[in-house]
Amino acid sequence: MRKNYKGLLAIILTLVVAGCSSSPPRNINDGCEIFSEKDDWYEHAHDSYKKWGVPVHVQLAIIHQESKFRDDAKPERDTLLWIIPWFRKSSAFGFAQVKDATWDWYIDKTGNWGADRDEFEDAVDFIGWYGNMSHKTLGISKWDTYNQYLAYHEGHGGFKRKTYNKKKWLIGVARKVERRAKSYGAQLKRCEGDLDSGWSLWPF
Repeated sequence: MRKNYKGLLAIILTLVVAGCSSSPPRNINDGCEIFSEKDDWYEHAHDSYKKWGVPVHVQLAIIHQESKFRDDAKPERDTLLWIIPWFRKSSAFGFAQVKDATWDWYIDKTGNWGADRDEFEDAVDFIGWYGNMSHKTLGISKWDTYNQYLAYHEGHGGFKRKTYNKKKWLIGVARKVERRAKSYGAQLKRCEGDLDSGWSLWPF
């Protein structure tokens, strides 16, 4: 009987954890729809903007590229002998795909000890903080999505060394993130009044 109880408890815990996981918005390509469906996300993103100065549309574009708004996103695993799943390519995790060491740096500098990479509020605060650090360290405008993303991907040291110049694919990705941010920015202009007033936009 005890074994059966343990098995039942394991199933219940699995279901509870699965239920707590945040599913991505239905339409991740439209900023207004994202914030309409996830009605507390705009407040979190706007708080990050007020605190760090990195615009909401830039935050969204980075998250779109990094995780497609999946809270539990992780890098793919390498394979051993082409078929056996092996270690993951890095420790990156969560909405913003932040590595362990970088997240520890963020927590140490901000004192945000309870922050989690799978919480949207903490992820956008991290993106704002990192963008602010890129501005202070590298002189990159907080509105310059292209260079902000290159610094985000390569790190401040890599950006200084211009390591991205040897990665044509990364240049293409940074341009894609830049276009995505512009698209989000244009979309949010049509609904920012309602978002700022706290009105619900769902359903349209």
